[in-house]
Amino acid sequence: MTESAVKVLSDSLLQRIRSRAAGYDHDNAFFAEDLAELKDAGYLRALVPTEFGGLGLQLRDVAREQVRLASAAPATALAVNMHLVWTGVAKAMRDRGDDTLEFLQREAGADEVFGFGISEGGNDLVLFGSRTDARPDGEGGYTFHGTKIFTSLSPAWTRLGTMGLDSTSTDAPKIVFGFIDRVAGGFTILDDWDTIGMRASQSNSTKLDGVHARADRIVRRLDPGPNADPLTFGIFSSFELLLAAVYTGIGQRALELAVEAVKRRTSMKNDGRAYSQDPDIRWRIADAAIAQDALYPQLDAITADVDALTDHGNQWFAKLVGMKVRATETARDVVDKAIRVSGGGSYFTSSELGRLYRDVLAGMFHPSDDESAHSTVATAWLGPVED
Repeated sequence: MTESAVKVLSDSLLQRIRSRAAGYDHDNAFFAEDLAELKDAGYLRALVPTEFGGLGLQLRDVAREQVRLASAAPATALAVNMHLVWTGVAKAMRDRGDDTLEFLQREAGADEVFGFGISEGGNDLVLFGSRTDARPDGEGGYTFHGTKIFTSLSPAWTRLGTMGLDSTSTDAPKIVFGFIDRVAGGFTILDDWDTIGMRASQSNSTKLDGVHARADRIVRRLDPGPNADPLTFGIFSSFELLLAAVYTGIGQRALELAVEAVKRRTSMKNDGRAYSQDPDIRWRIADAAIAQDALYPQLDAITADVDALTDHGNQWFAKLVGMKVRATETARDVVDKAIRVSGGGSYFTSSELGRLYRDVLAGMFHPSDDESAHSTVATAWLGPVED
């Protein structure tokens, strides 16, 4: 991949982060040291405008950096993604003339950490419906009651973006989006993150027990169902593309490890020659490299289009979900091929490649999943299914 014109993450920082990844995974521990160093480097302010204390980078720049970070520590990159998504949403909206999330940019510029409390068990509508109850407080604010899953950065967020369904107001139903402060209380973080991969992200479930978002932190009340609101576009574009960057980084690292392995391993039946000389192994490595190489220009092009305010009309969401599915599925295929050529050592928990094999599986669970993505693309090209 072409090196980013702007490098926030030094090679030495990435090496330190890589050196800690196995320990976090083994201990099922949060990436506290990584997060501290990333904050010190200004990385959490990357997408924040310079006038608010940020680095003022473009989405394309940060996507490239996320590829690099994920190649060092996928779980760290995935968790940091959630904060970067919110700052990316704020940037996308502001670039399109909507300053609703200026408070978020100012607070992120002051090193507040934003979590992403959107996902819910059994909610396949994602942004367009909610199992969480949003109850108006009579003064423009809301309390939220429900359980959010996959809440990355659980030990560290200071602000949480969340949503729920208002079913009682005179104009109900409305999907309500708002932000809560950690110090306000009214929530419980469950200790339930015991997964096979992405363990350092500590994406624990969060039970909202009436946590309050005041009126100036309620950012949208939208009708349930698909919509073209700038907030919806901002979430889809930032979430799908930065997620794609993380899995592109996993595939990149898996390919690097596979190349190292086949150069190191030798074959007794071929007179001690390296596996890198075996035609079948060479074909498999080449096949993985061809698939991996296709992701970089796609990711660059689509993130650049978001930055440039390119108008793709009703094809925008198809492009976004398509990029996410291509990246996650390609990464899974590349990691699988890397495992096949690297030998039984990758089956041990001490193996970096074995850890990538576990981490990459998470890609199939992130929105938009394969089924939802295909439905979105089919609708973009064929129109909605007729009643």
